[in-house]
Amino acid sequence: MKKNVLFTAAMSCAFLLPAVNASAQDQSVVVEEETIVASEVPCKTHYYVDKKNNWFLQFGAGIDVPFVEGVNAQGDRERHITVNYNLGFGKWFSPYMGWRLVFNGGPLHWEDNGMYKAKYVGANVDFMWDMFNSLGGVNSKRVFSIIPFIGLGGTYVWDQTPAGTIIGQDGNPKNSTWALPVSGGLQFRFRLCKYVDFFAEARASMYGDNFNNIAYGRPVDINVTANAGFTVTFGGRDYQSYNPCDYLGYINNLNGQVNDLRGALATTAAALAAAEAQLPCPEVVEAETTVVEAAPLMATVRFSLNSSKITDTEMVNVYNIAEWMKANPEQNVAIVGYADKDTGTSDYNMGLSKRRAQAVFDTLVNKYGINPDRLAMQAEGSDVQPYDVNNWNRIVIFNVAQ
Repeated sequence: MKKNVLFTAAMSCAFLLPAVNASAQDQSVVVEEETIVASEVPCKTHYYVDKKNNWFLQFGAGIDVPFVEGVNAQGDRERHITVNYNLGFGKWFSPYMGWRLVFNGGPLHWEDNGMYKAKYVGANVDFMWDMFNSLGGVNSKRVFSIIPFIGLGGTYVWDQTPAGTIIGQDGNPKNSTWALPVSGGLQFRFRLCKYVDFFAEARASMYGDNFNNIAYGRPVDINVTANAGFTVTFGGRDYQSYNPCDYLGYINNLNGQVNDLRGALATTAAALAAAEAQLPCPEVVEAETTVVEAAPLMATVRFSLNSSKITDTEMVNVYNIAEWMKANPEQNVAIVGYADKDTGTSDYNMGLSKRRAQAVFDTLVNKYGINPDRLAMQAEGSDVQPYDVNNWNRIVIFNVAQ
């Protein structure tokens, strides 16, 4: 019996050391056969955008000024300003880059030995660059930003009076046309609140010589627009971030646990060898009963402030626990939720830690097919803080359950 007890203890320690090959001296942890050395982790903050957030709708109005062929009756170039309307939607897919589909249109007036009038509507797909986030550091609360953009699109001009000089397929002068512009411009954005910005922008759209159905003189027709309006961002203009250096303390903690388990395994192996050396033994000495406490597993799930949602980045840790449980069907797991003590009351944090543990429980059961009878939930709130850095305590820790 003593041999069986010692052998079982040794095998339990072995199961708690999957794919771990590290020591406190080299400060490294093996993950999927790759060694991560704490001192070599680049301390750079990375930003990403939630799929549901940073979609926006913009609307505004402004002016049009066409730069096309033509002079007035006195032989002078004369520019006419007309009203322009603007509507668009898009998404910032990073703090630096975004896209939008924008529609604009209105009347056009220009001179060519008489007044010409027409109407137009256009659509452009723009690629936008947040210059201040790129050059000055990411800040979702920045009050003022400059956004350069470039775009491609299409424009339809109709109801031109009088008709132009270009002859259509019917043999008559054309009073409508399709044109494909290349455009670019600048947007000045002023933050009013998390969800609403005021913007003012100018765009120059460059066409071939057929934009106004008159083809002579300058080879490129240009339409300049200036608009102002409001941008409404659904879910708020905000970005998620992570820094690998945030995990250095966690890695060091894991290294300490690995070394503790190695020491326990070495002690058990020595005891087993001593027991085997006495076989066959003339008499059986009853082994002293040892209570084995729940051991922490090598994975956790971290959460954002005041959130119980499992991010895509942290979902891999839930997956790893599920795979470990499938490979060790005799093992049960306790899911322990925590909250940081710097935010929220003790009662609120208790509920938050319970929701975090419940989210992990539901994912293991519903997504990965783990038997709920093998799982236990525990909420510690903010009364217990497993880490000295409060940000790390927005966490769920897994323990081997008895």
